[in-house]
Amino acid sequence: MFIIKSIETFGSYLMLMRRVFARPERWAVSLRQTLREIFQLGIDSIPIVLIISFFIGAVICIQMKLNIENAWMPKFVAGYATREILLLEFSSSIMCLILAGKVGSNITSEIGAMRVTQQIDALEIMGVNSANFLILPKVAALIFMIPILVIFSICAGIAGAYAIGFFTGIMSADDLTCGLQYDFQQWYIWCSIVKAIFFAYIITSVASFYGYTVEGGSIEVGKASTDSVVSCSVLILFADIVLTQLLMQ
Repeated sequence: MFIIKSIETFGSYLMLMRRVFARPERWAVSLRQTLREIFQLGIDSIPIVLIISFFIGAVICIQMKLNIENAWMPKFVAGYATREILLLEFSSSIMCLILAGKVGSNITSEIGAMRVTQQIDALEIMGVNSANFLILPKVAALIFMIPILVIFSICAGIAGAYAIGFFTGIMSADDLTCGLQYDFQQWYIWCSIVKAIFFAYIITSVASFYGYTVEGGSIEVGKASTDSVVSCSVLILFADIVLTQLLMQ
């Protein structure tokens, strides 16, 4: 029964995505909607990304310094480990898990509220492809903003590591800089960006699907928001395994 329901849900998702990626009827309106979503979904998320990344970078630096400190190890190892964690996992995967809760629930609630108040039905009656009109700008906006948020997250995490080293004195700036530069692989930054783009699509498309297909009233909208966050988180973790295996070979 669960397998059959999952197949039916996946089929409904694919049918909705087919409508979403149809050619927009009015490009100017679609572009204007995309710009609005860039501000609402992307730019409004910058503060939380910077704050969380700053403190996580500081915590990672402390943990690495305290737990791997050894007379036989170079002093820059903590900085090296901090950089690798930020680049390979935190600034892409973990940050997108956080955004799935903030952005995903927002998308589901917005579209779900439009569904239960019959605004989507009104768009369909007027001959508008509501799926394309409502969902495509959100997908395009977050895919555009996610690489920027990843760069901001990396920079904020490194700034947090420098700040904790300066205020606590557990690590000198020279040692941290040496660790950040040691054996640097530029491809790791591109890996983070590529993974984050896939995660951005998962967040927007899955959250939009739950909101677009909700039935009932406000209680069902709240339940759909919770379900969308859970589904996005699981899919992001699964995609992270697959993409890491493909990109890091």
